[in-house]
Amino acid sequence: MINRRHIRVKVMQSVYAMQQSKNDDLLKEEKFLKHSILKMFDLYVLNIQLLVKVQDLAAKKIELSKKKILATAEDLKPNTKFVNNSIINAIRESVSLESYLHVNKLENWDLDDEYVKIIFEELQKSDLYQKYLDTVENSFKVDKAFVIDFFKEIIAPNEKLAEYYEDKMISWVDDIPFVNTWVVKSLSKQKPNKPFLLGSLYKDKDDEDFVSDLFKKTMLHQHTFEEDIAEKTPNWEKERIAEIDMILIKMAITEFLYFASIPVRVTINEYIEIAKDYSTQKSGYFINGVLDKLSKDYLYQKKIKKIGRGLL
Repeated sequence: MINRRHIRVKVMQSVYAMQQSKNDDLLKEEKFLKHSILKMFDLYVLNIQLLVKVQDLAAKKIELSKKKILATAEDLKPNTKFVNNSIINAIRESVSLESYLHVNKLENWDLDDEYVKIIFEELQKSDLYQKYLDTVENSFKVDKAFVIDFFKEIIAPNEKLAEYYEDKMISWVDDIPFVNTWVVKSLSKQKPNKPFLLGSLYKDKDDEDFVSDLFKKTMLHQHTFEEDIAEKTPNWEKERIAEIDMILIKMAITEFLYFASIPVRVTINEYIEIAKDYSTQKSGYFINGVLDKLSKDYLYQKKIKKIGRGLL
């Protein structure tokens, strides 16, 4: 499921896009933001389905080898450990996966099956695959460990696959690392003799509402926040502050003032970490300094009112 940090990243990207386009249609951008997050689930599902499609290809090749005119003993009695992998078979039989693919008409691996072939060829060349085939033990534990390593070592780092995803949807570039982690967690949670269930996109309704609330409140109050930021950065002209830094500071102020259940320190730490990945080398220090000063002033002025978890 999407976590709060990645939600913040998606909101940051929408705020930035809206400012760059000088578009003032808040509802339209909010709709695109939610669509972008929803499409993350497509990426998650495609990565999981890819495991099944690679297994299908392996089974097909085995059957073709058996029909050779000069079939070898290995062709006639192949190693079927991979095509019988229990966790991939559980994914294949998943009702939630099949339903999602059908409803959303995800046919990527049928239309672009060359990427299935690329992944299978990489798998066949790997030591991981040979070691798995040579393993005498047949158990869910062995199958599960192999599938997780297959995804982590072969699928997740594949550059051609990453380029394919980027071509399909530009926002997936930033989503890929998060989704890859999500897939591994889903595989890790799978139990023997249990149906495979797709994860949930949001943890709960609060997280789903957080998307719209953070975006709208940041956009609606950003000009007021600029005055507060200017007071705490007297040696910096507005144009000298990196655009992403300014957006992250505004988002943090929004959380200070309008999200009573989020502790101030959690907000500051989250935006420092996001700045490290999306802004300049020194942005983390700059944002930390500005937010520390602002939060102390807001607390002194009693503008910050936290309740419940927000008091931690």
